[in-house]
Amino acid sequence: MDLTLNEALIGLFTSAFVSATLFPGGSEAVLLALIHHWPEELVLALSVATVGNTLGSMTSYVIGRLFPKKVSGCAIEWFERWGVWALLFAWLPVVGDALPVAAGWLRIGWLKSLIFIFVGKALRYSALALGFSQLF
Repeated sequence: MDLTLNEALIGLFTSAFVSATLFPGGSEAVLLALIHHWPEELVLALSVATVGNTLGSMTSYVIGRLFPKKVSGCAIEWFERWGVWALLFAWLPVVGDALPVAAGWLRIGWLKSLIFIFVGKALRYSALALGFSQLF
């Protein structure tokens, strides 16, 4: 069964969204498969992946806003050291998922958090797509 572009984009968005939460996912593989089948839709695929992944992280941000008590951990230490710039690394495995939660808990402004998360994720997906296009 062949997927349509719209079905593939919905799958990419879903994978990117879930991958940005504490659930495991493989949005990178889905993005690369989509680019392989529809190379002319590179910008659209990057946009869908970035928006889906950013919205998944913002869901984690909202969860962090719900924590009433002091929490600790590696993500909090990153914020103490780097401030809002740490959100550029929300794409990293393990600690990256906790960074938006920490930003929410620390009451970092939602718009500032959104922008830094979006930029970091867009750069990551773009670098991945560029590397893929150079190899294949």
